[in-house]
Amino acid sequence: MTLSAKQTVDVLRAAGEPTRLRILALLDREELAVLELCRVLDQSQPRVSRHLKLLAEAGLVERFPDGAWVFYRLTGAGREHEVIREVLARINPDDPILARDRRKLDDVQAERADAAQAYFAENAAQWDRIRSLYVAEARVEAEVLEAAGRGRVRRLVDLGSGTGRMLTLLGPQADQAVGLDLSQQMLNIARRNVTAAGLSNVELRHGDIFDTRLPEGVADLVVVHQVLHYLGDPAAAVKEAARIVAPDGKLIIVDFAPHKLEFLREQHQHRRLGFTEAEIGRWLEDAGLPDARAVDLPPKRDEGLTVRIWCAERIPREQRSAA
Repeated sequence: MTLSAKQTVDVLRAAGEPTRLRILALLDREELAVLELCRVLDQSQPRVSRHLKLLAEAGLVERFPDGAWVFYRLTGAGREHEVIREVLARINPDDPILARDRRKLDDVQAERADAAQAYFAENAAQWDRIRSLYVAEARVEAEVLEAAGRGRVRRLVDLGSGTGRMLTLLGPQADQAVGLDLSQQMLNIARRNVTAAGLSNVELRHGDIFDTRLPEGVADLVVVHQVLHYLGDPAAAVKEAARIVAPDGKLIIVDFAPHKLEFLREQHQHRRLGFTEAEIGRWLEDAGLPDARAVDLPPKRDEGLTVRIWCAERIPREQRSAA
């Protein structure tokens, strides 16, 4: 399906304004909250919001409220998306205005990362206790084991390992396991826990969930446990996690369903207040894992959090066609 002449004009008109083009270039890097865009652009919230409204009406960006915040990202599909990608690809990357925007966004990202690292360092020793305030871990772990299956796993990869709980839970059925985390404090605790569990097949690395540097299709089982809600670009993390899933392998994602507990953002560095089943499902499908299912574990109290567990399998194309 192609765009009509009028649709093409509407897309180009929406993008063809300096501030709106800068917004599109920024969102091409990651999804951003309105106030973050205001800070990078050095413009007022009403002005930036007007530009975002026009871009959304033209189908170039998606708006999604998340608690008291509102995030925006580039539209993930459609001819409008293709046109904007082409426009952005033809802009000189050394343009001084866009280069300045990138530097200011780097500052925003660095401050966000510093705040998260400080939080993790402060709370590393009591991390499991803090998590237990949200949901009974035994329920989650039983469901994770069910999703993983009881068979042997050639290689397990745990992205955002934290204290290493998923490694000690699933490691006994893996021939080899690798855990990645950006927090050295967390890795130190994970090493202690893995050793205490008697696991000699586990390697812990300082690593980035967005760029694991692991070969494509290297893992039979990939786990992303309570990580996505901290990230600026969770879709990119899902894409990288899916990339390393082997044929016939599985990706298990554990996170929260949407909620309204703003204190988690204010006090515990949560960037997103949960994810819808459709949102994660779309990211998995875009990453080549369309065969996903989700299970909800509701809290015992009304004010608690629902844990949602997604399990996606990489079914080889020939098997899917035969089915």
